[in-house]
Amino acid sequence: MKEEFRNNIPNTELILTPEEASILAEELKKRLIAGKQPKDDIYQIKKIIAGLGDSRGLLRRTFSENLGIIGKKALPELKNALLKSENVTVRRAAAKTLKLVGDRKALPHLFKALISDDDPVVQGSSVGAMVIFGEDAVEFLLEVLKNPVSTSLQCGLASWGLAFIGAEGSTALKKAAKSSSPKVRAAVIAALEDQLQQFNDSDVMSIIKEGLCDSSEEVQIEAIKLAHLLDNQLTPHQILDKLNHKEPEIRKQILFFIMRIDAKSQLKHLEKLLAEETEKNIIPIIKLAINKLS
Repeated sequence: MKEEFRNNIPNTELILTPEEASILAEELKKRLIAGKQPKDDIYQIKKIIAGLGDSRGLLRRTFSENLGIIGKKALPELKNALLKSENVTVRRAAAKTLKLVGDRKALPHLFKALISDDDPVVQGSSVGAMVIFGEDAVEFLLEVLKNPVSTSLQCGLASWGLAFIGAEGSTALKKAAKSSSPKVRAAVIAALEDQLQQFNDSDVMSIIKEGLCDSSEEVQIEAIKLAHLLDNQLTPHQILDKLNHKEPEIRKQILFFIMRIDAKSQLKHLEKLLAEETEKNIIPIIKLAINKLS
């Protein structure tokens, strides 16, 4: 556990026994059945949050749903639980519960949990909560990709979050396409697929075309994956040049591109390429492309 992350842990953090958690869950259910809202005083909120640490999933769900009903009043204590609780189950459930609360003020705290907590489930649950805020979450997720100390898991989760937000965050994503960070440029292209498919966005087309010539191979790969959506705007040499690229993943993605657009004109070139290819993982894909185009 990162010591600097949960410093100053409050002594008032409550812990419920399994019996206490069961009693509390029943009380909450009875109130809801009677048409009454859960009590929203600080002590009650802390008790319900303590219940998030219970080992029983159904009880945790009951507590989480009640905190969602309480809403914004639960935000300060949920934030403390997410960032400071010693119980990893509480931190995981707090991230998921913040999604139910749905208050944008939770974004900085979810971001901090993503970059600082050492538990991958907390990180994933934090991103899952962040994406419901759409474009408001984009800058936070981009910051993860820009940070050189972010782990591969954190970057992967941030990229997934951007792709999930997709067209809803298109304005911020287009702006980020000019980033100096290759990771950001690659993630932006992947996240803009919906915008291109739904709206045939000319700005996105330009971003993908530029991505095909990007200095970063990572960016090129993401651009190639979407190149089949460019309405035949690519010139033949853009295909042929990349079939001979030194990076096997780029050659592989170009082969998939050729199959997607049914580029029969490349058949002879593929047969020549098959005779020259040395990468064992690429040879079966070339054969597949030849068979499909034939």
